[in-house]
Amino acid sequence: MTYEREREQMIADIESGVALTRAMTGRDHLDPRVMEAVRRVPREEFVPDNMRASAFRDGALPVGHGQTISQPYIVALMTDLLELSDDSIVLEIGTGTGYQAAILSQLARQVYSIERIPELARAAQQRLGEMGYENIETRCSDGYLGWPEKSPFDGIVVTAAAPEVPPALLEQLKPGGRMAIPIGLPYSHQELTLVTKDSQGKTDTHDILGVAFVPMVEGV
Repeated sequence: MTYEREREQMIADIESGVALTRAMTGRDHLDPRVMEAVRRVPREEFVPDNMRASAFRDGALPVGHGQTISQPYIVALMTDLLELSDDSIVLEIGTGTGYQAAILSQLARQVYSIERIPELARAAQQRLGEMGYENIETRCSDGYLGWPEKSPFDGIVVTAAAPEVPPALLEQLKPGGRMAIPIGLPYSHQELTLVTKDSQGKTDTHDILGVAFVPMVEGV
């Protein structure tokens, strides 16, 4: 199946989500490059086989090990918040099945992605390699520590909720860089937060939107 109709409905649902939340996000549209990346990456390849028919619904889906693939609107919004260029170097915390990394790879020069759960990390590495995503490097480690030897990063996206911004990630964000991260405790209020760092290294945070993410767990 090509899922073309479902894919276009997903795009329409993302656009509806943008319109509904523009008062909170300050965005009445997303970068056309982001929308094209979402359209291009085959989301059905990043969900369990028995959920392919549901892959394009605008909601999160379970992918095993207590983890989820985020809803398409949130993936698109978090990607848009990074304001990436073709030359950007990006860090993702929480590879999952590799979907967000695949989206980022369409917009940046290099993507580094960390997954804490070994089974997910191995499967994502194999999937991304077989699909030809050559500018993505993954590893299994503690996302709270980031990937210091590959830093600094133009953008960092965190796909699990932390109680606060991890200091190591803040340190690894390049001056002028942007981080999208959900902040909050499990099963309570979480806020998608944009962290920016100016040319002098001063950081600022902006609450964007209420969200619900699985918790970011420390350690391996």
